Amino acid sequence: MIVMTVSTAVPALLLYMAYSYAWQLGLFLESFMCYQILATRSLRDESDKVYLALKEEGIEKARKAVSMIVGRDTQNLTEEGVTKAAVETVAENTSDGIIAPLFYLMIGGAVLGFTYKAVNTMDSMVGYKNDRYQYFGTAAAKLDDIVNFIPARLSAVLMILAATCLKMDWKNAIRIYRRDRHNHKSPNAAQTEAVMAGALDVELAGNAWYFGKLYQKPTIGDPIRKIGIQDIRRSHRLLYGTAILALLIFLGIKMICLVVLIGC
Repeated sequence: MIVMTVSTAVPALLLYMAYSYAWQLGLFLESFMCYQILATRSLRDESDKVYLALKEEGIEKARKAVSMIVGRDTQNLTEEGVTKAAVETVAENTSDGIIAPLFYLMIGGAVLGFTYKAVNTMDSMVGYKNDRYQYFGTAAAKLDDIVNFIPARLSAVLMILAATCLKMDWKNAIRIYRRDRHNHKSPNAAQTEAVMAGALDVELAGNAWYFGKLYQKPTIGDPIRKIGIQDIRRSHRLLYGTAILALLIFLGIKMICLVVLIGC
């Protein structure tokens, strides 16, 4: 609660002061804050390091690169395992790092955007089921489930639309989404992973090691073809297509609301 309160109060105070001085200054500051909240390019760049490592530097470098963006143990992952981990991260964080922040920015501007980021970052840092974080991280993890419930499902729909626009296998994306969207302990994580797996015609998820312990997990998608390193780049296309659609739709909704408000 302290982290959430501070993360909300600080930008709120800064923006109040900026807008009180000059609306132009407030607009500039809030625009900069909104830019900092979104993670589209960062997600692309960090996952692309995995692609480049697999292509040019070998499996050890690739394991190290993917360890920077996933929570699982990576030291024994095969090339296929590294690729799956990277694609799954792009899929899940399309919602967590892009669509969900955009959703809250649309509703409450930069202030609510920072509130969301505080919750999501706490979940990423301490939301693990192990001896160290089991109880300490439970509140953050459950709160993250709540705030991402609607954005995760919006992200899945937008990702299906993006797959259609990009001429990916959108029919399979819908099929796998309907079948596998609950194949994860988190109520939200499998939403976009299922769409990604279906659109790319690959199988994702499955068993994984965390902190030296093997966790049995169901798979997501069908192995219509074997996943390859190029699927990391394909996931980037779907990432950007989904982000652009969300931006256009949310901006449209925001503009309509403003017009209605001004009219009233």
